Amino acid sequence: MFVIVGWLIVMVCVFGVYIFHGGNIMVVLKALPFELITIGGATLGAFVANNQMKVIKSSIKGLGTCFKGSKYTKARYMDLLALLYDILQKARKEGLMAIEKDVEDPHSSEIFKKHGDVGHDHHVVEFITDYLRMMVSGNLNAHEIESLMDSEIDTHHAEEHAAVAALQRVAGGLPAFGIVAAVLGVVNTMGSVGQPPAVLGGMIASALVGTFLGILLAYAFAEPLAGLLEQKVEEAGKEFQCIKTTLLASMQGYNPATAIEFGRKVLYSTERPTFGELEAFVKKK
Repeated sequence: MFVIVGWLIVMVCVFGVYIFHGGNIMVVLKALPFELITIGGATLGAFVANNQMKVIKSSIKGLGTCFKGSKYTKARYMDLLALLYDILQKARKEGLMAIEKDVEDPHSSEIFKKHGDVGHDHHVVEFITDYLRMMVSGNLNAHEIESLMDSEIDTHHAEEHAAVAALQRVAGGLPAFGIVAAVLGVVNTMGSVGQPPAVLGGMIASALVGTFLGILLAYAFAEPLAGLLEQKVEEAGKEFQCIKTTLLASMQGYNPATAIEFGRKVLYSTERPTFGELEAFVKKK
């Protein structure tokens, strides 16, 4: 919603002020379709040529998330920490082998089922169960598991940032493609140099629309989307950091209540529940 609002503000301020100062909007509108096809087509072609298919798919998926609200809310984090508490509490009371069935078949586990969206999130469940499986096996110590977690989180971060980098390159290329469109317009104008001044003026004005559009699309549309997607990628990584910190605290001997407190401290302050809120939620669950 805020993306659309931001774009509306840009359009109103840019074109509104132009019209208010006596600008002829028809000159822009007349040239707009041709310039958009030139700039947009060149940008799309360069984007396809510059990226692997997996990055293209990730970029399209990422653009979709930019127009949705964040799923990483305080309620989600409380549910995640309550899920971790339940698993660790069961392992503490009944032994690590007691959670083996939950780990091997999380979709049938009552613990995962009762924790809503978090318990059905494929990436979250896979991350938790993979490292719980290692804890159950008992063959790796906390430092080795921490190293593996860091490697997996870094890999996930790099994969998600590939889409961000692709969009940033698009933003960087748009002004150049705008200049290409403008140069072509000037070339066309020079080929009609015998026309009356009024006609030549209109042709030059149309050519300059290309430069204007390239800059506008880059800094009002593409670059903000890349920045927003980067924020969402960082937000998604915070969830894995929370899981990592909680599980490592448990491996180091802390009780489940203290372990989830470690995880709570990792969260951003805007979504982090207070100690009392988390304690009440866990007891309620």
